[in-house]
Amino acid sequence: MFLDLRNWPKDNVLFMMGAVVCMIWVIVALFADQIVPYDPLAQDLVRRFEPPSYDHWFGTDTLGRDIFSRVLVGSRLSLTAGVLTVLIAGVIGSLFGAIAGYFGGLVDDIMMRVSEMVMAFPAIILAMTITAALGPSLYNTILAMVIVSWPNYARVMRSMVIHVKQNEYVDAARTMGGSRIRTLISEVLPNSLGPVIVMATLDLGNAILIFSGLSFLGLGAPPPNPEWGAMVASGMENFGYWWIGSFPGLAIFSVSIAANFLGDGLRDYLDPRLRKSFQ
Repeated sequence: MFLDLRNWPKDNVLFMMGAVVCMIWVIVALFADQIVPYDPLAQDLVRRFEPPSYDHWFGTDTLGRDIFSRVLVGSRLSLTAGVLTVLIAGVIGSLFGAIAGYFGGLVDDIMMRVSEMVMAFPAIILAMTITAALGPSLYNTILAMVIVSWPNYARVMRSMVIHVKQNEYVDAARTMGGSRIRTLISEVLPNSLGPVIVMATLDLGNAILIFSGLSFLGLGAPPPNPEWGAMVASGMENFGYWWIGSFPGLAIFSVSIAANFLGDGLRDYLDPRLRKSFQ
């Protein structure tokens, strides 16, 4: 197996920090309804623009809503969008790249030209265009993010498959009567997944950033759903009240940097030249 849990990088401090922070946010997203002190949608115009206090740890926003509660509940949309984007784009891109790299020739040329057409556009601009054309919604935003993300996975998987398919055990599987498709699924793909998993972990933070950026521009989940990017946009509109945008921004930062720490640790562990540092 490409992951040996007996030699897991427990001594990598940044990896463990990233894992702990990501786990905390996952728990918060799962149990937000049970731990929030206030209804995130409840308005109290009497308590508008209150700074952080004992009653409202992160203060209140323009409608008197508790920002702490909205940040906790908003983790659901941001994490869900990031995880779904990485998962769907990773599966589509990996299958696409595996087929291109394994069969090669004209199939490879055509499929890679398709991926290059998508990669020719800046990711955030293309995602904005697709979301604006389809209409702002959570599903359309995730679809747009998947469309701009899958080529990266396709290229990584293709390069890995081209390398792996040259090994002797692949030739042995074919010699023993395995079809090309069966050999690809049983031998080549399992031995090509390591870099893709690392890339998916690293890309999680980027996916959350893109989703927050689209929401910041009004192209994400429609209000009144709490979402970090939209909350930061509200803070920009009320710049004098620093807490409105600062705490959602810190939430975005914490998840993104934790995902990067997690991905860096996995990358170092899966690289044979660096794995000795964990042993």
